[in-house]
Amino acid sequence: MGADQEALDVLIVGAGAAGLWCAEVAARGGRDVVVLEKVSRTGTKVLASGGTRCNLTTTLGPSEAARLFGTRGERFLRSGFRNLPPAEVRRRFEGWGVPTEEAPLEKVFPASGNAKDVRDALEAAARGAGARIHLDSGAQSIEREGALWVVRSADGEVRRAAALVLAVGGKSYPKTGTTGDGYAWLRDLKLELVPPVPALVPLTSGEAWVHELTGIAWQGGEARVEDPAGRVLERRQRPLMFTHRGVSGPGAMDLSHHVARGASEGAGFQLRVDFFPGLDREDLRAQLVASAGLPGAPRLQRALGSLTTGPMPRRLFDAVATSAQLQGDIAVNGLDRRSRHALVEAMKGLPVPVDGTVGWDHAEVTAGGLALREVNPRSMAVNQCPGLFVVGELLDLNGPIGGLSFQAAFATAQLAGEALSAAGRA
Repeated sequence: MGADQEALDVLIVGAGAAGLWCAEVAARGGRDVVVLEKVSRTGTKVLASGGTRCNLTTTLGPSEAARLFGTRGERFLRSGFRNLPPAEVRRRFEGWGVPTEEAPLEKVFPASGNAKDVRDALEAAARGAGARIHLDSGAQSIEREGALWVVRSADGEVRRAAALVLAVGGKSYPKTGTTGDGYAWLRDLKLELVPPVPALVPLTSGEAWVHELTGIAWQGGEARVEDPAGRVLERRQRPLMFTHRGVSGPGAMDLSHHVARGASEGAGFQLRVDFFPGLDREDLRAQLVASAGLPGAPRLQRALGSLTTGPMPRRLFDAVATSAQLQGDIAVNGLDRRSRHALVEAMKGLPVPVDGTVGWDHAEVTAGGLALREVNPRSMAVNQCPGLFVVGELLDLNGPIGGLSFQAAFATAQLAGEALSAAGRA
């Protein structure tokens, strides 16, 4: 768009989940909408998500879902999740020809199991509403010029718009195009940023015994992350997987932003794994005492298996026994009171030292971004910058695995799209 051409109503930078959703809502509301995307296709991160299946939202209700973003995140998302609850996201996709199905751990996927169906539906809805999408047209700079926003893009165009929506994502999965471009723009506008760190990412550990557990999964446990002072920062009851680099699985990845933040500040963190969250310490002691009285003097590993759906893998049992300073798989009736206490403590909180994450290339989302105090939670308008809106992962929001990040992207985009539509009618 040259200098003599008319300004656009709405210019959206980023054609991912949030950008496409916002484009559809604003265009359907009568606004002239243009979307700029830096790579050669829309929704690249959508296509890669959920193992290419795309966990697009959650089965949780709006209040329960918002609560999983922490105190500040819950307060900020309250309006958005009430306005566009997870059930409505499912209805919207079904209306676009993408039926959904539920999966364990409150997940929702397209019934086809194909993330491309989700991306195609988002793009078709935006185009069908009248939005124009320009690919290979990444924004190189943004600035305010009088009452308009000016965006210079890689295709050589200079576009002016009354309203600008930043939906460029964070820094996670940089190979999809999310390379943190938005942070410099926000800094130039003198807006407060929370330093971004990788989140929903596997953890690393330098301990050899952790690496020896590679391939072992534990489904029913609870992980909690502790800071160097031993304070519990958060806990999640989700599956864990030990790897050659450390610990993965939702239980570890949901807590990874704390570790990433701590590692960047030079602090030492650790996970503690509770293998039996459904039993308190007294119940566990009582069951061990009861097992000791059974005929045949059952071995400890077998006795622990009776407390779960199956036996504890031998390598994992050995790690627990070593932590409790026990000598191998002894008979349950060979435990004295001190040893039984040490075993219970190890089973209710096996310490797993962690020293960082595997980094941005494997992070599903970004923690950090534009400080929430800078944004109106009912419209996604940036308070200090008239006509500027920020949606999706560029905001300082991060929830656990389970479709929560997409839910937040859609809900914030919906609010921005509605605010833009209302402004056009005013």
